[in-house]
Amino acid sequence: MSGYYLLKNGEFAYNKSYSVGYDFGSIKRLDRYPMGALSTLYICFTLKRHESDFIKSYFDSLKWYREIYMISAEGARNHGLLNVPTEEFFDTKHYLPENTDEQRKIADFLIALDRRIETQQSLVDNLKKYKRGLLTYAFEEITLSDDADSTTYLFSEIAQRRKEKYNPDCNVEYPCIELEHIEQGTGRLLGSVSSKTQSSIKTVAKSGDVLFGKLRPYLRKFAFAEQDMVCSSEIWAFVPSKYVIPKYLYYLVQTEHFLRVANVSSGTKMPRAEWANIEKEPFDIPYIPIQEKVVSILEAVDKKISVSGDSLRMLLNFRDGLLQQLFI
Repeated sequence: MSGYYLLKNGEFAYNKSYSVGYDFGSIKRLDRYPMGALSTLYICFTLKRHESDFIKSYFDSLKWYREIYMISAEGARNHGLLNVPTEEFFDTKHYLPENTDEQRKIADFLIALDRRIETQQSLVDNLKKYKRGLLTYAFEEITLSDDADSTTYLFSEIAQRRKEKYNPDCNVEYPCIELEHIEQGTGRLLGSVSSKTQSSIKTVAKSGDVLFGKLRPYLRKFAFAEQDMVCSSEIWAFVPSKYVIPKYLYYLVQTEHFLRVANVSSGTKMPRAEWANIEKEPFDIPYIPIQEKVVSILEAVDKKISVSGDSLRMLLNFRDGLLQQLFI
């Protein structure tokens, strides 16, 4: 480890690598360990004065980017790594309140807010874990005492892929869903684009169809079509058969059983679900009344996850806005 910097708990390090959301790198404080070793590519420092918790929040706000912007450039031999001279880094100017009592009050409030966010995040994570358990129990672990209560079908008997292609010359404009519009693991649609502005081949999806992202299926990109729309070529639109109600099919494609089958690909660089594997897979399907009960329970859990997720996003947005207002 010779040649590395030794960082002690409470000290700061500047990572000069830029990434999405961190255009000029990031500055973080070592909190989780008594000591740590860092490459000399980092700029490490400790505080002479000021409240450490307050300064930590200041660096989280990214307000210090204004000064870094003036002295940084991308290194000629280090793509993704900014060339920030150490001496010029320590000459940057930062506008902070001098009163340490004021700094302490601001820091205490932000710490309390962070703890509230952590609690809300834990609630959301636990609800998602609870839902995964319910999915496993409802679709894979229930042993029905009477064989007449369920029937085994191949997936191709449960659902078919919708193959109708969208005609860009038609007069109807639909929302177009791309993979990035589907939130991972929740089925929440984050937006859409106009079908008129997209030239790629698109599949028509009707209200009641189940959407499933065939590209990297392990990402759990699924959604339920509440209205007619079109989808990118990387999304399948499943049409439920008479043996399943639409929402039951929506939850079935979220099960570990279905995802295991969907994740078996031909070994391409970018894994894709293959219909030839999925269509032949058998699934035990209960009668409609049982399907309706399963759906009602899972929809109630989804509603709790949605409400809790909205509260989490509200808290995160509040914190981001607060950080922007607190610092000049």
